[in-house]
Amino acid sequence: MIDAVQLFGGIDEAGRGPLAGPVVAAIVVLREGQLLPGVRDSKKLSPRRRETLAELIKSQAPFWAIASASVAEIDELNILHATMLAMRRAVNQVHTQMQRAPHNACALSRLQVDGNRCPELPAPYAAVTSALVGGDDKCPAIGAASILAKVARDHHMLELHERFPEYGFAAHKGYPTAAHRRALLEHGVTAAHRMSFRPVREAAGAV
Repeated sequence: MIDAVQLFGGIDEAGRGPLAGPVVAAIVVLREGQLLPGVRDSKKLSPRRRETLAELIKSQAPFWAIASASVAEIDELNILHATMLAMRRAVNQVHTQMQRAPHNACALSRLQVDGNRCPELPAPYAAVTSALVGGDDKCPAIGAASILAKVARDHHMLELHERFPEYGFAAHKGYPTAAHRRALLEHGVTAAHRMSFRPVREAAGAV
């Protein structure tokens, strides 16, 4: 049985800066004192190590969830609000998991979000949620969430690479590298690109 008093969660995102693809958020819930060896900020890990740790996290964490906001939602809401939307969706998934778990009154004692902004969450999560700058290296649950979000988004970008190989998504994952910018100018804008981002608008001739 999981003791609700001993549960805490962490939230992180992947994909705020790229010119293409969704923004992905993840939440990981751990037991107080639970450590996952090797888990840290996903940006400091190799792709192969992230893949290995993602499987470890999914097998060891009491609860976890991954959610996203689409390119259309990013363009409609802006990247900040779309990120908050993805985070809320992830929390809603975990809430459903916890409600269905075979124990009583499952709740989080705290929920920390990487960075300096928190999504608007309903009770009881709002009361226990706080922002933590640099949290992916300070909080094991946030570090774990950063890995799940990064791995999930990278998988999506590999799928986009299969559809649009000329853009090189497999290499840069949608970030505004020189190669990506050249591809935009040479081949134009796809449905996977974020029109609300200036380099994409410029490539489309919208500016």
